[in-house]
Amino acid sequence: MLGYTRGDVPDYQVAAFLMAVYFRGLSTAETFALTDAMVRSGETIDLGGALGRRVVDKHSTGGVGDKTTLAVGPIVAACGVPFGKMSGRGLGHTGGTLDKLEAIPGFRLELTTDEFVAQVRDVGLAIVGQTANLVPADKKLYALRDVTATVDNVSLIAASIMSKKIAGGADAIVLDVKVGDGAFMKSLADAQVLAEAMIDLGKRAGREVVCVLTDMDQPLGCAVGNALEVREAVATLRGEGPADFSELVLDAAVHLLALSDLGVDHAEAHRRAAQAVADGSATEAYERWIRAQGGDPDEAALPAAAVVHEVQAPRTGYVGRLAALPVGLAALHLGAGRREKDDAVDHAVGIVCRAKRGDAVTEGATLAEVHARDDGSAREAAAEVLAAYELVDEPPRPRPIVLDTLG
Repeated sequence: MLGYTRGDVPDYQVAAFLMAVYFRGLSTAETFALTDAMVRSGETIDLGGALGRRVVDKHSTGGVGDKTTLAVGPIVAACGVPFGKMSGRGLGHTGGTLDKLEAIPGFRLELTTDEFVAQVRDVGLAIVGQTANLVPADKKLYALRDVTATVDNVSLIAASIMSKKIAGGADAIVLDVKVGDGAFMKSLADAQVLAEAMIDLGKRAGREVVCVLTDMDQPLGCAVGNALEVREAVATLRGEGPADFSELVLDAAVHLLALSDLGVDHAEAHRRAAQAVADGSATEAYERWIRAQGGDPDEAALPAAAVVHEVQAPRTGYVGRLAALPVGLAALHLGAGRREKDDAVDHAVGIVCRAKRGDAVTEGATLAEVHARDDGSAREAAAEVLAAYELVDEPPRPRPIVLDTLG
C-alpha cells in the first residue's frame, strides 16, 4: 500500500490484487494486514492523547435521509463527552454529512488538525472533512475498485471504513450498518457479516466497536435533501423529530455515552441523553458548534427551494411500502446529490415524506412534498416519489428501526 500510494506500484498490478481479493477473499488476519497498511499510508491523529480523554466516534454506511450525526453529535457533547469526527461527501443516492453541513451559510469544513483538536477541546464538538493525508491509500484504492467493479467485497469495505476510523484516533466506535432497499447491504445476513468483520478489525487494532444494524427499507425520518435534513435534525434536538429518526439518534447517543469515559451504563446513558434533549442543552450545543465553525445556526438562514409540489395519495388505504432507493434517486435527480464526484449540489432541493410505512391515508391526502428549483423538475420527481409508495388495504407488520446490535 505504501508503494502504491507513492506511485511506485502501477494500477494494473493493484487491480490484479483487487480482482484476486474479490474472487478469493481474505482471511481475517489478511484483512487486518490490509487495514493496517492503509492506516500507515498517511498521518494519524491522536485525538485522545491531545484531549486526555477517551474518544468515541460514529460512522454510518450511508442511506437515504441519514442525517443522524447532525443530531447525535450535539447530544453527546451536551452530556460532556467530546465528539470529533471526520466525515465525507455523498455520491449517488446516499447523502454525505459534509454536504448537509455546507447547506448552513458560512459553515467552515476545512480545519487544520490543530484547529480541529482545539475546537473539540473548547467547544466539545467538531465535524470536518477528511484531510488529504489521512489514509491516502484508501482514496486511491477506492477509485480503482470503482473502475474494476471490485467495490462489493466485505474485506475491502471493512478495511476502507475501519482504516479511517483507526487513523482518526477513536478509542471506541459505533458503526451504523444500514440494511435494506436504500442501503449497500440489502439483507440482514450480509450486514451481519460486514459488522462482524469490522468488529474483528477493531479488536485487532485495540479498539472497542459496537455495530448497530438499522432499517433502510424506507427513508430515515421524513426529510431527504441537505437543508431539509438539517432542519429535521434541529427539530429532533428539540424533541420534535420523526419517531424513527429520534429513536435511532437516541440509540446511537446511548451507545457512545456508554463507551465513553463517563463510566455510565446504558440505562444512565439513556437518561442523560434524553435529558439533554428535554432541557435544551443539546440545542445549545448545536448552536455553539455551528457558530464555532463560522456558520449561522438560525434555521431561517438555510436555503429554501423555489417550488414546493405536493404528491397526493391516489386512493384511501395504508402505506404498505415506501421504497428508499426511488426516493433517494428522485432527490438525486432534483440536484440534492451528485452522480459524479465533482458535481455541484443544490442544497435547497429534496423531498419530505409526510406519510411513512404503516400510516393511514385518505384519497387526495399529501404523501410527500417535493422541493424543487422549477416546476418541470418538481413534476418529474413527484412521479418518481409516487412510484415509491405502495398503498394497501390493511396496515403492514411493523419493522423496527434497530434490527440487531453486535459487539
